[in-house]
Amino acid sequence: MATSDRMLQAFQRFDDANSQDPNTESYEGKSYPKELLYAIRMTDTLNAFAPDASEHLQLTARCQHICRWEIPRESYEMDRAGYLKWRQDLKKFHVQKAGVIMEAAGYEKETIDKVAFLLEKKKLKKNEETQVLEDVICLVFLQFYLEAFAEKHAEEKLLDILRKTWRKMSKKGREAALGLSLSKVSAQLIAKAIQD
Repeated sequence: MATSDRMLQAFQRFDDANSQDPNTESYEGKSYPKELLYAIRMTDTLNAFAPDASEHLQLTARCQHICRWEIPRESYEMDRAGYLKWRQDLKKFHVQKAGVIMEAAGYEKETIDKVAFLLEKKKLKKNEETQVLEDVICLVFLQFYLEAFAEKHAEEKLLDILRKTWRKMSKKGREAALGLSLSKVSAQLIAKAIQD
């Protein structure tokens, strides 16, 4: 996958910002700032899933959760309306944060706008790059976060979330999901969710 000097600089700036995350996650014996690890997983998954991804799609994958901890879920009502408001506010926040970082890395408005379009998940199912991004987000969730998520929620809620996740994915995304190396728990949950 081709990389430009300014893309590498933007990645470094995104990573520097995400390295400030006070939340940590252990992976393969090493501790990482949570959102930095997420960003690396997004890039790795995009590289495997869509090796010819455009530069602006690569940038979007790397900054998809940029500084997410600054707007905690707990600062909103813990109901569906609160969740939806949080998600909308996060999108705007990520667009603004990513734009400032990309401008500092030398990107022009056209590319910044393309990243903003993708971060806002516009035209899902209609825009190819928005769909690729959504597939990658879903694959990262299924591979790295589903098992821990499953420990905190009732099975019926999990199955509902997995069905919604599956509906968001393309045929190619679903095929990639079925090829993931998953824990027994995760594999069984997915199988149960999609059996009908």
